[in-house]
Amino acid sequence: MQTPDPPGARLATRLAFLVAGFGVACWAPLVPFAKQRLQVDDGTLGLLMLSLGIGSVIAMLRTGPLCARLGCRPVIVAGGIGMVLLLPALVLAATPLTLALALLGFGAALGSLDVAMNVHAVEVERAAGRPLMSGFHALFSVGGFAGSALMTFLLSLSLSALSGTLLCAALMAVALALAAPRLLRTARAPAGALLALPRGPVLLLAALAAVMFLVEGALLDWSALLLTDTGLASAARAGIGYVVFSVAMTAGRFAGDAVTARLGDAATVFCSGLMALAGFGVLLTAGRIEVALPGFVLLGLGAANVVPVLFRRAGTQRDMPAALAVSAITTVGYAGYLMGPAAMGFVASHAGLPAAFWALAALLCLVPIGARALVRPGT
Repeated sequence: MQTPDPPGARLATRLAFLVAGFGVACWAPLVPFAKQRLQVDDGTLGLLMLSLGIGSVIAMLRTGPLCARLGCRPVIVAGGIGMVLLLPALVLAATPLTLALALLGFGAALGSLDVAMNVHAVEVERAAGRPLMSGFHALFSVGGFAGSALMTFLLSLSLSALSGTLLCAALMAVALALAAPRLLRTARAPAGALLALPRGPVLLLAALAAVMFLVEGALLDWSALLLTDTGLASAARAGIGYVVFSVAMTAGRFAGDAVTARLGDAATVFCSGLMALAGFGVLLTAGRIEVALPGFVLLGLGAANVVPVLFRRAGTQRDMPAALAVSAITTVGYAGYLMGPAAMGFVASHAGLPAAFWALAALLCLVPIGARALVRPGT
């Protein structure tokens, strides 16, 4: 195993998170172009976009074992290169089938990079001897903002979608070239499990991750509609809720390492869960948008550091190899992110959207309840 170089490895890890967030966000402004190019309806487009999630989940299940056998470095590089090569392919796909295949591959590259960079982050944090995970995750959020903003700006200049993706892919390639030589050569484990399925304390970590990813996915897909349905905002301004949530979550992650170092993992998760619950309470009882927005702030701050702590605990538990544990909670969490909004829609269609959000708040109670278990032996 390579002797850790924490400063260089920290930079490489931050660049990996930045590339992942940047790359997936570049796709969002391209969706209307894909719909127009392929002449498909919203239902077909939704099925095509599901290909990205399917590719990610399949790759996540296999990436943990690959990291355990090969180390994180080649998997991060391969996943990043896959995203670089396939981003332009998303605007070249001329049929629904080719776009589905391109999204499947792009999702697989993203899923592999996502798991491998989190496993690598666990190793880097362990070598540094202090909390770093929240700061790493903050770079993913920064990358997401930068990717969507840059692609939107380029398209607004009447640059072609292909030219825009080639430019963004080139920036990602430069970041990967800077990161690659600084990535740790982690120890390789003997051949073992083919799939990373949670067991022991990792089951709890995975369940809590699923809840938090579900909350984030529900806010992304449904918060604007909640504001319009309750009369708190017009359709043109309803997106401000998720913007406020995202900014608060990013800011919370930049401060999260210092908070975790002071409070400890269990207290951080407990307080974060209570803060997010308070955010739901404020949001769902607000009668004016000026009151609802602080609810989004509390939700963002509360959601900021739970998942980074869960990844850290996955790296320190002893029931599963760290690579497999991180892969397992990433997969389960991402599944919650994909399926949660659909479940919200089902509940909303029968009981109304506010009731669906109250149900989500009730589910979120599992986070502060489960926080105490994080300090038990084995977790």
